[in-house]
Amino acid sequence: MVETGVDILLREMDANGVLRLTMNDAGRRNALSEAMLVRLGDAFAGAAEDRSVRAVVLAGNGPAFCAGHDLKEMTAGRKGSDGGRAYFQKVMALCSGVMQSIVSCPKPVIAEVDGVATAAGCQLVASCDLAVASDRAQFSTPGVHIGLFCSTPMVALSRNLSNKHAMEMLLTGDMVSAARAAEMGLVNQVVPPDDVAGAVMALANKIAAKSSLTLAIGKRAFYEQREMGLRQAYDHASNVMVENLLAQDAEEGIAAFIEKRAPQWRDQ
Repeated sequence: MVETGVDILLREMDANGVLRLTMNDAGRRNALSEAMLVRLGDAFAGAAEDRSVRAVVLAGNGPAFCAGHDLKEMTAGRKGSDGGRAYFQKVMALCSGVMQSIVSCPKPVIAEVDGVATAAGCQLVASCDLAVASDRAQFSTPGVHIGLFCSTPMVALSRNLSNKHAMEMLLTGDMVSAARAAEMGLVNQVVPPDDVAGAVMALANKIAAKSSLTLAIGKRAFYEQREMGLRQAYDHASNVMVENLLAQDAEEGIAAFIEKRAPQWRDQ
C-alpha cells in the first residue's frame, strides 16, 4: 500500500452537520488504491457512528471524480506466488466493503461529480444515495476495453439503472455524458461546473434539516425492501411504519404539522 505524503481524503464539517469528504489524490485521478479504500471505509464507519453528522457529501479534487481501481497497484499485485489471487481478493473485499458501507450508513450520502467517474469510480457514484453532476462530468464502465468486465460495478449499476441501460454501459464501455447519465437515472441532476458544489450543499442542507432518526429508518428500509418480493416488502414496510410512528420525532412532526409550526427534532 503506497502512501503519498498527501492527505488523500479531506474531511470538513459545516455547522448544519453536513460532512464533506473529498478524495484528494488528483495525481492518480483519485484512484481507489488500497490507501484510499481504507480511508473511505474508515470515514463512512465514523460518519455512521457520529451523531453530529446528518448528511455526507463525497467529492473529488482534480479532473477526475474517481478513475476506479489503481491498475498499477493491481499489476504489482500479480508478483505474488499465486499470481495475484490473494491480493486481488483482498482489494475486491476492501472495495465491496466500502460500497456496502455507503449503503448501510444511516446518513444520506450524496456524490458530487465534477469530472470523470470510471469503473469502480462509477460504482462509487451508483452506490451513493443521491448524485449531482456538473455538465462536464462523464461516466463509464470501460473494463471490456482491457479484458476485464466491470462485474463489481455491475452490482451497483444494476440496482440503479434499468437492465438495458446498465448492460449498455457494461457491454460497450462507452463514455456517457452527464445529461445521458441523468436520463438513465445514474445522477439526480446536472448543473454547470460553477454551480455543482452549491447545488450539492443546498441539497445536503435540505436533507440535514430533517430528523436524523427518520432518515436513518427510511434509508435502511428502502434498501431492505428492494431485495424482497412484493408481499414481503409491504409487510416489512408496514412494520417499519409502525415503529416510526412510535418514535418521538414522528409524534413531534405530526403535532407540528397540525399546529402549523416548525418541528423541533430530537432525533429520537
